[in-house]
Amino acid sequence: MKSRDIFRESIFKRDNHKCVVCGEPAQDAHHIIERRLFDDGGYHLENGVSLCGPHHIEAEKTTLDAQELRDIAGIKKIVLPKGYHRDTRYDKWGNIILPNGQRMKGELFYDESVQKILSEVLCLFADYVKYPRTKHFPWSESVGRDDDVLSDLSVFDGKRVVVTEKMDGENATVYSDGYFHARSVNGNEHPSQSWIKNFIQKFYFDIPEGWRVCGENLYARHSVKYDALESYFQVFSVWNEQNECLEWSEMLEYCDLLGLTHVPVLWQGVFDRDEIHKAFLNSRNTDTSEGYVVRSEGGFHYTEFQTSVAKYVRADHITEARHNWRMRWHPSDVNKIKTLK
Repeated sequence: MKSRDIFRESIFKRDNHKCVVCGEPAQDAHHIIERRLFDDGGYHLENGVSLCGPHHIEAEKTTLDAQELRDIAGIKKIVLPKGYHRDTRYDKWGNIILPNGQRMKGELFYDESVQKILSEVLCLFADYVKYPRTKHFPWSESVGRDDDVLSDLSVFDGKRVVVTEKMDGENATVYSDGYFHARSVNGNEHPSQSWIKNFIQKFYFDIPEGWRVCGENLYARHSVKYDALESYFQVFSVWNEQNECLEWSEMLEYCDLLGLTHVPVLWQGVFDRDEIHKAFLNSRNTDTSEGYVVRSEGGFHYTEFQTSVAKYVRADHITEARHNWRMRWHPSDVNKIKTLK
């Protein structure tokens, strides 16, 4: 589907110009998942249903569920924006719906118009946010089947960036109430998380309300064996109550205030692919490093993550053993550290 008019005409024709919910004359060709979340406008036949005025309002409010609409319309294929996952349930605006009915704040949550339309269901939203998946650079050597690749490098043109070592650990997000989670907000607990659960007790109360600190939990050994870590928890971003990632210099200030270690910096300056890769190859940890992450030196909103952060992963890093590390993990499989922090 290439345009709104073609999309509307095709959806109405498929649904016989009737609301799929009540059978009344259709007034709107509703996007099941918001078109702004797609890089192609979301004009896919499987992403639309014909609705009357009242049911269109319900669908926009999400009191009429996205999957419910698919089921009513007999749509079997689930079409999602890049970076979204078929085993995850989303509402119209891209917010994740958890098994307990709570929702996680998605890319558009803080948009003023979205806040207004969701006013009736804002009580369902948890204060916790899933860390986005990072796209690979085109020259990344270990791109997984479900990974996305940054196709438009112009988003970094002329932009000052910070290049950090991609540490081989588990994503960790810490909040001002002492709550901690890995990438999945409601994921299962694991014995390897014992150290970080104790560690965050030292600083979580100093995190401003509504903020979160994101970093790498390196306590358990995954694929890379570390022999001299500065800390088992290394920060790579700090987010404020408006879901904005702090600029790098501000993040460093908060690390100092909280007594935290940040991930190692390999290079900093105006984006230059060759200089960045050269810095990685010249780093001391080339043989053991997972790769590197490039992020904007300035701050950016959660909705801008996909155009502000990208990664390179070295060849042969992604292995079956890495994906199954939780199953094979033993308390003795702990990385080594210089000074316990």
